[in-house]
Amino acid sequence: MTSLSRFGLAVGHAADPNGGTGCTVVRGISAPHRAAVAVIGRATGSRELALLEPGHLVERVDAIMLAGGSAYGLDAAAGVMRWMEARGRGFAVAGGVVPIVPAAVLFDLEPCGRFDARPTAAMGESACDRATSENIDEGSVGAGTGLTVGKALGRGGAMKGGFGLAVCESNSCAAAAMVAVNAFGDVRDVSGRIIAGARTPGGTFADTARLLAAGSLDPAFGAAAPNTTLAVVAVDAAFSRVELQQIARAGTAAYHRRITPAGSSVDGDIVFALSPMDGPRAPLVQAEMLVVAALEEAIERAVRLAIGRDGVPGIAD
Repeated sequence: MTSLSRFGLAVGHAADPNGGTGCTVVRGISAPHRAAVAVIGRATGSRELALLEPGHLVERVDAIMLAGGSAYGLDAAAGVMRWMEARGRGFAVAGGVVPIVPAAVLFDLEPCGRFDARPTAAMGESACDRATSENIDEGSVGAGTGLTVGKALGRGGAMKGGFGLAVCESNSCAAAAMVAVNAFGDVRDVSGRIIAGARTPGGTFADTARLLAAGSLDPAFGAAAPNTTLAVVAVDAAFSRVELQQIARAGTAAYHRRITPAGSSVDGDIVFALSPMDGPRAPLVQAEMLVVAALEEAIERAVRLAIGRDGVPGIAD
Protein backbone atom coordinates (compact mmCIF):
# COMPACT_ATOMS: atom_id res chain seq x y z
CA MET A 1 0.00 0.00 0.00
CA THR A 2 1.38 3.41 -1.00
CA SER A 3 1.15 6.06 1.71
CA LEU A 4 1.95 9.76 1.44
CA SER A 5 1.81 10.41 5.19
CA ARG A 6 5.58 10.75 5.51
CA PHE A 7 5.46 13.53 2.90
CA GLY A 8 2.69 15.40 4.73
CA LEU A 9 0.55 15.16 1.60
CA ALA A 10 -2.95 14.04 0.65
CA VAL A 11 -4.39 13.47 -2.83
CA GLY A 12 -8.03 13.94 -3.77
CA HIS A 13 -9.93 13.32 -7.00
CA ALA A 14 -13.20 14.63 -8.39
CA ALA A 15 -14.67 13.69 -11.75
CA ASP A 16 -17.54 14.04 -14.17
CA PRO A 17 -17.61 10.44 -15.49
CA ASN A 18 -20.26 11.12 -18.11
CA GLY A 19 -18.47 14.21 -19.37
CA GLY A 20 -15.09 12.49 -19.32
CA THR A 21 -13.16 15.02 -17.27
CA GLY A 22 -11.97 15.67 -13.74
CA CYS A 23 -9.41 17.22 -11.45
CA THR A 24 -6.87 16.06 -8.87
CA VAL A 25 -5.63 18.07 -5.89
CA VAL A 26 -2.33 17.42 -4.10
CA ARG A 27 -2.50 19.32 -0.81
CA GLY A 28 -0.72 19.44 2.50
CA ILE A 29 -2.39 17.34 5.16
CA SER A 30 -2.16 20.19 7.65
CA ALA A 31 0.64 22.49 6.51
CA PRO A 32 2.01 24.22 3.41
CA HIS A 33 5.00 23.00 1.40
CA ARG A 34 7.90 24.66 -0.35
CA ALA A 35 7.55 24.32 -4.13
CA ALA A 36 9.26 24.80 -7.47
CA VAL A 37 8.48 23.94 -11.08
CA ALA A 38 10.08 22.85 -14.36
CA VAL A 39 8.28 23.49 -17.65
CA ILE A 40 9.49 21.56 -20.71
CA GLY A 41 6.42 21.58 -22.93
CA ARG A 42 5.48 24.44 -25.24
CA ALA A 43 1.70 24.08 -25.06
CA THR A 44 1.00 24.72 -21.37
CA GLY A 45 -2.08 26.03 -19.59
CA SER A 46 -1.43 27.17 -16.04
CA ARG A 47 -1.84 29.67 -13.21
CA GLU A 48 0.48 30.93 -10.44
CA LEU A 49 3.61 29.39 -11.99
CA ALA A 50 5.59 32.64 -11.62
CA LEU A 51 5.48 32.47 -7.82
CA LEU A 52 7.29 29.11 -7.95
CA GLU A 53 10.44 30.74 -9.32
CA PRO A 54 13.33 31.18 -6.85
CA GLY A 55 13.39 34.73 -5.54
CA HIS A 56 9.62 35.18 -5.47
CA LEU A 57 8.22 36.60 -2.20
CA VAL A 58 5.94 33.65 -1.39
CA GLU A 59 7.90 30.43 -0.77
CA ARG A 60 5.03 28.15 0.22
CA VAL A 61 2.05 26.59 -1.53
CA ASP A 62 -1.09 25.16 0.01
CA ALA A 63 -2.00 22.83 -2.87
CA ILE A 64 -1.25 21.94 -6.46
CA MET A 65 -4.19 21.32 -8.78
CA LEU A 66 -4.16 19.25 -11.96
CA ALA A 67 -7.31 19.53 -14.06
CA GLY A 68 -8.83 18.53 -17.37
CA GLY A 69 -10.89 20.91 -19.45
CA SER A 70 -7.97 22.78 -21.03
CA ALA A 71 -7.93 26.45 -19.97
CA TYR A 72 -11.55 26.17 -18.84
CA GLY A 73 -10.41 23.76 -16.13
CA LEU A 74 -8.47 26.49 -14.31
CA ASP A 75 -11.82 27.50 -12.78
CA ALA A 76 -11.55 24.48 -10.48
CA ALA A 77 -8.70 26.15 -8.58
CA ALA A 78 -11.22 28.64 -7.15
CA GLY A 79 -12.86 25.77 -5.29
CA VAL A 80 -9.51 24.70 -3.84
CA MET A 81 -8.95 28.26 -2.63
CA ARG A 82 -12.45 28.34 -1.14
CA TRP A 83 -11.76 25.11 0.77
CA MET A 84 -8.46 26.43 2.08
CA GLU A 85 -9.83 29.83 3.09
CA ALA A 86 -12.67 28.22 5.06
CA ARG A 87 -9.99 26.50 7.16
CA GLY A 88 -7.75 29.53 7.59
CA ARG A 89 -5.03 28.06 5.38
CA GLY A 90 -3.06 30.36 3.12
CA PHE A 91 -0.63 33.26 3.00
CA ALA A 92 -1.52 35.55 5.90
CA VAL A 93 -2.52 39.10 4.95
CA ALA A 94 -4.45 41.85 6.70
CA GLY A 95 -7.99 40.61 7.11
CA GLY A 96 -7.45 36.94 6.35
CA VAL A 97 -5.48 34.53 4.19
CA VAL A 98 -4.79 34.09 0.49
CA PRO A 99 -4.42 30.37 -0.37
CA ILE A 100 -1.56 29.68 -2.77
CA VAL A 101 -2.73 27.15 -5.38
CA PRO A 102 -0.63 26.78 -8.53
CA ALA A 103 -2.46 24.80 -11.19
CA ALA A 104 -1.99 23.30 -14.64
CA VAL A 105 -4.47 21.84 -17.09
CA LEU A 106 -4.80 18.99 -19.55
CA PHE A 107 -6.68 18.97 -22.86
CA ASP A 108 -9.32 16.23 -22.50
CA LEU A 109 -12.13 17.93 -24.45
CA GLU A 110 -11.94 15.04 -26.93
CA PRO A 111 -11.91 12.17 -27.94
CA CYS A 112 -13.30 10.95 -24.61
CA GLY A 113 -16.36 12.55 -23.11
CA ARG A 114 -17.97 15.85 -24.11
CA PHE A 115 -16.33 19.07 -25.25
CA ASP A 116 -18.54 21.14 -22.93
CA ALA A 117 -17.65 19.11 -19.80
CA ARG A 118 -15.06 20.95 -17.70
CA PRO A 119 -13.92 20.73 -14.06
CA THR A 120 -15.71 23.28 -11.87
CA ALA A 121 -14.94 25.11 -8.64
CA ALA A 122 -17.29 22.71 -6.86
CA MET A 123 -15.21 19.79 -8.14
CA GLY A 124 -12.01 21.44 -6.89
CA GLU A 125 -13.57 21.84 -3.46
CA SER A 126 -14.81 18.25 -3.50
CA ALA A 127 -11.33 16.95 -4.41
CA CYS A 128 -9.92 18.73 -1.34
CA ASP A 129 -12.60 17.16 0.85
CA ARG A 130 -11.87 13.69 -0.51
CA ALA A 131 -8.09 13.97 -0.24
CA THR A 132 -6.38 11.12 1.58
CA SER A 133 -2.84 9.91 2.21
CA GLU A 134 -3.76 6.20 1.98
CA ASN A 135 -5.42 3.99 -0.65
CA ILE A 136 -5.23 6.66 -3.34
CA ASP A 137 -7.09 5.74 -6.52
CA GLU A 138 -5.17 5.50 -9.79
CA GLY A 139 -5.96 5.05 -13.47
CA SER A 140 -9.06 6.65 -15.00
CA VAL A 141 -9.84 8.87 -12.01
CA GLY A 142 -9.72 12.59 -11.24
CA ALA A 143 -7.56 14.45 -13.72
CA GLY A 144 -6.94 11.09 -15.43
CA THR A 145 -10.62 10.47 -16.28
CA GLY A 146 -10.55 11.48 -19.94
CA LEU A 147 -6.86 11.40 -20.82
CA THR A 148 -5.35 9.69 -23.87
CA VAL A 149 -1.88 8.82 -25.20
CA GLY A 150 -0.40 8.01 -28.61
CA LYS A 151 -2.14 10.45 -30.95
CA ALA A 152 0.36 10.48 -33.83
CA LEU A 153 -2.06 8.68 -36.17
CA GLY A 154 -5.10 10.58 -35.01
CA ARG A 155 -7.44 10.10 -32.12
CA GLY A 156 -8.82 6.89 -33.61
CA GLY A 157 -5.49 5.19 -32.92
CA ALA A 158 -5.02 6.54 -29.39
CA MET A 159 -5.15 4.66 -26.07
CA LYS A 160 -6.29 5.72 -22.61
CA GLY A 161 -3.98 7.65 -20.33
CA GLY A 162 -4.64 8.19 -16.66
CA PHE A 163 -3.32 9.07 -13.20
CA GLY A 164 -0.48 7.17 -11.54
CA LEU A 165 1.33 7.23 -8.21
CA ALA A 166 4.59 5.71 -6.96
CA VAL A 167 7.03 6.03 -4.05
CA CYS A 168 10.75 5.22 -3.98
CA GLU A 169 12.82 5.11 -0.78
CA SER A 170 16.45 5.05 0.32
CA ASN A 171 18.02 4.88 3.75
CA SER A 172 17.89 8.66 4.20
CA CYS A 173 15.27 10.03 1.82
CA ALA A 174 12.06 9.13 0.02
CA ALA A 175 10.39 10.49 -3.10
CA ALA A 176 6.80 10.30 -4.31
CA ALA A 177 5.46 11.00 -7.80
CA MET A 178 1.90 11.68 -8.91
CA VAL A 179 1.30 12.08 -12.63
CA ALA A 180 -1.52 12.64 -15.13
CA VAL A 181 -0.47 11.24 -18.51
CA ASN A 182 -2.10 12.76 -21.61
CA ALA A 183 0.84 12.46 -23.99
CA PHE A 184 1.14 12.90 -27.74
CA GLY A 185 3.79 10.18 -27.69
CA ASP A 186 3.94 6.52 -26.68
CA VAL A 187 4.48 5.23 -23.14
CA ARG A 188 7.22 2.64 -22.61
CA ASP A 189 8.09 0.23 -19.80
CA VAL A 190 11.49 0.04 -18.10
CA SER A 191 12.86 -2.13 -20.92
CA GLY A 192 11.89 0.43 -23.56
CA ARG A 193 8.99 -1.60 -24.93
CA ILE A 194 5.90 0.40 -25.94
CA ILE A 195 2.97 -0.52 -23.71
CA ALA A 196 0.47 2.20 -24.70
CA GLY A 197 0.57 4.44 -27.75
CA ALA A 198 -0.46 5.13 -31.31
CA ARG A 199 -1.99 2.06 -32.98
CA THR A 200 -2.15 1.22 -36.66
CA PRO A 201 -5.47 0.09 -38.22
CA GLY A 202 -4.21 -3.48 -37.68
CA GLY A 203 -3.86 -2.88 -33.94
CA THR A 204 -0.05 -2.90 -33.69
CA PHE A 205 1.96 -0.05 -32.21
CA ALA A 206 3.08 2.44 -34.85
CA ASP A 207 6.10 3.71 -32.82
CA THR A 208 5.71 7.49 -32.82
CA ALA A 209 9.45 8.16 -32.46
CA ARG A 210 10.16 6.05 -35.55
CA LEU A 211 7.43 7.80 -37.54
CA LEU A 212 8.79 11.21 -36.59
CA ALA A 213 12.37 10.22 -37.47
CA ALA A 214 11.21 9.00 -40.87
CA GLY A 215 9.11 12.09 -41.54
CA SER A 216 6.08 9.88 -42.02
CA LEU A 217 3.49 12.08 -40.29
CA ASP A 218 1.12 14.51 -41.93
CA PRO A 219 2.53 18.03 -41.35
CA ALA A 220 -0.88 19.13 -40.07
CA PHE A 221 -0.98 16.58 -37.22
CA GLY A 222 0.23 19.08 -34.62
CA ALA A 223 -2.79 21.33 -35.02
CA ALA A 224 -5.00 18.46 -33.91
CA ALA A 225 -2.84 17.02 -31.16
CA PRO A 226 -3.45 18.73 -27.81
CA ASN A 227 -1.45 16.89 -25.17
CA THR A 228 0.15 17.30 -21.75
CA THR A 229 1.75 15.24 -18.99
CA LEU A 230 1.60 16.87 -15.55
CA ALA A 231 3.48 15.57 -12.51
CA VAL A 232 3.86 16.49 -8.87
CA VAL A 233 6.96 15.02 -7.23
CA ALA A 234 7.67 15.27 -3.52
CA VAL A 235 10.55 14.49 -1.17
CA ASP A 236 10.40 14.01 2.58
CA ALA A 237 13.58 16.02 3.24
CA ALA A 238 13.76 19.81 3.32
CA PHE A 239 15.31 21.63 0.35
CA SER A 240 15.66 25.25 -0.68
CA ARG A 241 13.62 26.52 -3.60
CA VAL A 242 16.71 26.60 -5.82
CA GLU A 243 17.37 22.96 -4.95
CA LEU A 244 13.71 22.07 -5.50
CA GLN A 245 13.83 23.64 -8.93
CA GLN A 246 16.74 21.35 -9.74
CA ILE A 247 14.77 18.37 -8.41
CA ALA A 248 11.88 19.31 -10.71
CA ARG A 249 14.24 19.62 -13.67
CA ALA A 250 15.86 16.29 -12.84
CA GLY A 251 12.41 14.70 -12.70
CA THR A 252 11.78 15.56 -16.35
CA ALA A 253 14.28 12.83 -17.25
CA ALA A 254 11.52 10.33 -16.42
CA TYR A 255 9.37 11.87 -19.15
CA HIS A 256 12.07 11.39 -21.76
CA ARG A 257 12.75 7.80 -20.65
CA ARG A 258 9.13 6.65 -20.57
CA ILE A 259 7.31 8.90 -23.08
CA THR A 260 8.53 9.22 -26.68
CA PRO A 261 8.56 12.01 -27.56
CA ALA A 262 8.16 14.21 -24.46
CA GLY A 263 8.35 17.96 -23.97
CA SER A 264 7.47 18.54 -27.61
CA SER A 265 5.93 21.59 -29.24
CA VAL A 266 2.51 19.91 -28.99
CA ASP A 267 2.85 18.91 -25.31
CA GLY A 268 2.36 21.11 -22.24
CA ASP A 269 4.61 19.03 -19.97
CA ILE A 270 5.25 20.34 -16.43
CA VAL A 271 6.80 18.92 -13.25
CA PHE A 272 6.00 20.47 -9.87
CA ALA A 273 8.31 19.66 -6.92
CA LEU A 274 7.38 19.82 -3.22
CA SER A 275 9.27 19.49 0.05
CA PRO A 276 8.50 20.25 3.70
CA MET A 277 9.24 23.80 4.81
CA ASP A 278 11.56 22.53 7.55
CA GLY A 279 13.10 19.25 8.63
CA PRO A 280 16.01 16.89 8.02
CA ARG A 281 18.23 17.36 4.99
CA ALA A 282 19.34 14.78 2.42
CA PRO A 283 21.85 14.77 -0.46
CA LEU A 284 20.39 16.63 -3.43
CA VAL A 285 21.65 14.16 -6.02
CA GLN A 286 20.04 11.30 -4.12
CA ALA A 287 16.70 13.09 -4.09
CA GLU A 288 17.01 13.72 -7.83
CA MET A 289 17.63 10.02 -8.52
CA LEU A 290 14.70 8.90 -6.36
CA VAL A 291 12.33 11.39 -7.97
CA VAL A 292 13.20 10.13 -11.45
CA ALA A 293 12.69 6.51 -10.38
CA ALA A 294 9.33 7.27 -8.73
CA LEU A 295 8.08 9.29 -11.68
CA GLU A 296 9.08 6.60 -14.18
CA GLU A 297 7.04 4.04 -12.25
CA ALA A 298 4.10 6.43 -11.82
CA ILE A 299 3.96 7.10 -15.59
CA GLU A 300 3.76 3.38 -16.29
CA ARG A 301 1.10 2.84 -13.62
CA ALA A 302 -0.97 5.69 -15.07
CA VAL A 303 -1.50 3.79 -18.33
CA ARG A 304 -1.47 0.24 -16.95
CA LEU A 305 -4.40 1.09 -14.65
CA ALA A 306 -6.37 3.14 -17.20
CA ILE A 307 -9.76 1.80 -18.29
CA GLY A 308 -10.94 2.43 -21.85
CA ARG A 309 -13.97 4.51 -22.75
CA ASP A 310 -15.73 6.03 -25.77
CA GLY A 311 -14.01 3.62 -28.13
CA VAL A 312 -10.52 4.37 -26.78
CA PRO A 313 -9.01 1.18 -25.31
CA GLY A 314 -7.09 1.03 -22.04
CA ILE A 315 -4.56 -1.53 -20.82
CA ALA A 316 -6.76 -2.28 -17.78
CA ASP A 317 -9.75 -3.28 -19.95
